[in-house]
Amino acid sequence: MRPRTILYTGKGGVGKTSVAACTARCTARDGLRTLVLSTDPAHSLSESLETELGPDPVEVGERLWGQEVKAQDEMERHWSGVQDWLGELLVERGVDRISAEELSVPPGMDELFSLLRLQAHHKSGDWDVIIVDCAPTGETLRLLSFPDIARWWIEKVFPKERQILAAARPIARSLLDIPLPTENVFADIRRLSDNLIAMNEILRDRERCTIRLVMNPDKMVIGEAMRTFTYLNLYGYLTDAVIVNRVFPPQVGGYFERWRTLQEEHLELVQSAFAPVPVLRAPYFEQEVTGAEMLDRLGSALFDQHDPGAVLYDAITQELSISETGARLRLALPFARKGEVTLKKIGLELIVRVDGQKRTIILPPALAAFRPCDATFEAGALEVIFDGAGRASTPAGR
Repeated sequence: MRPRTILYTGKGGVGKTSVAACTARCTARDGLRTLVLSTDPAHSLSESLETELGPDPVEVGERLWGQEVKAQDEMERHWSGVQDWLGELLVERGVDRISAEELSVPPGMDELFSLLRLQAHHKSGDWDVIIVDCAPTGETLRLLSFPDIARWWIEKVFPKERQILAAARPIARSLLDIPLPTENVFADIRRLSDNLIAMNEILRDRERCTIRLVMNPDKMVIGEAMRTFTYLNLYGYLTDAVIVNRVFPPQVGGYFERWRTLQEEHLELVQSAFAPVPVLRAPYFEQEVTGAEMLDRLGSALFDQHDPGAVLYDAITQELSISETGARLRLALPFARKGEVTLKKIGLELIVRVDGQKRTIILPPALAAFRPCDATFEAGALEVIFDGAGRASTPAGR
């Protein structure tokens, strides 16, 4: 059986490393062999656990191991042939060698290679639970599209690679003055593509793998988390919990009272935007969350009513299909009752009201010119129809 896998992501600075570390301590305490690894280039897992970690798993407690993946090691393992070819190509075009070496690795590839360690750990069978402290949301989202690109390479490029190279190599140097990639280069890309597809199967296993979003109760942070949530749903990845970290407790007063009031307002937005996914809260502690004692306090606050290793919600809450003339968005609203549906679109925000309940959804840029024209509510789900022709239309519902 595959290990239970939980990926934590969120905007930089929201405390996702602390949340990942405390979850790992909880599952290890529950008797599960647990690995917590960081794929964030700006590693802080060592500081959180107060134990020096390395590129291989290090035991940090009973049934608990930690690891900080080194992107350079992973690049050498998966990309060396391509990097050598691109580097030589750039040097021949006049780029200095140091710059050529940097340019031979596309942006985001280091995070991608780091995440591939997840596949290796799944194969090993050494762990009951794997918890991943991912890179900030922008990088994480970019990685999620790579398996689809890998499939394109597998289907379109590789079946013809040898014929193309055999025909083109004898005349490429004389006509194009560039060296064509060797079979070793294509072998690297093929191996990487196969690994990406295998990793994609891991991430889409909704019974064993889920993603959890970490945020602070701040307006801009919540907005980015809402966009991330939309994209995770559209990519077909399951978000089973939302973590709101650093919430001021009711007893805070004086200077911070106004901040607490604002946080309460923002928490209402979180509840409506991410429903029915569970929203877990953690307080703003009186000291920094590092080390075993503080991590355990954070874990107790987050999971006092939940099993940290369980799948806390098991359904995709948004489904989107797009055509040239329109789009259809299906939203799970299990707690709403059938009633009047009103829709309002402002930029990329779709504001939905059903029987007095409000929901705000961040739409992908592809729907910027689309207008909601109809909606139906059946069996606990709202279906919104968009007109892609750009015509002015009055939102309606039934």
